[in-house]
Amino acid sequence: MREISLHILDLVQNSISAAATEIRIELVENLTADIFELHIIDNGRGMTAEQVLKVTDPFYTTRETRPVGFGVPFFKATVESSGGKLQIESTPGEGTKISARMQHRHLNRPPLGNITETLQMLIMSNPAICFYYKHQVNENIFEFNSQELSGFINEFSGIDFAKLTEMKNYIEAHIRTLYEGINKIE
Repeated sequence: MREISLHILDLVQNSISAAATEIRIELVENLTADIFELHIIDNGRGMTAEQVLKVTDPFYTTRETRPVGFGVPFFKATVESSGGKLQIESTPGEGTKISARMQHRHLNRPPLGNITETLQMLIMSNPAICFYYKHQVNENIFEFNSQELSGFINEFSGIDFAKLTEMKNYIEAHIRTLYEGINKIE
């Protein structure tokens, strides 16, 4: 995939499929130390130790619609080709944590991409799930949970495009402030 935000979308879909009711997405960009971290933590079904070992194999999947699952293996390849490491921790009945740490300026690290649209789509498509989002760039932090955005979501009247635009503007404005005054090529 060409953007981290698309990997996030794919990995969060796994959390949703695992019946998670809370999903935490955390991004840490330490430009000075050349570190990019991503953590996705859910309270879904979790996996056994054996499943955790197999989940990076593209020919292993618990999905019944097709015999392969490329999301986690592709993400692992992206992380490793970016000078990083992927770690997966999971406990049956408690949930899963996927953590990736890469070199921020590594030539192979994909750009973050449109994280605003990714978050917006996840929240609007899954109003019953509480999404927590934390994004840190050096010392600047933006965080919210989807319950705080409930004023933007009206699940009974369908998609309200004015509210959708409000949500997008809210998230974009706060993410933009993370980078204010920071030279991205430090």
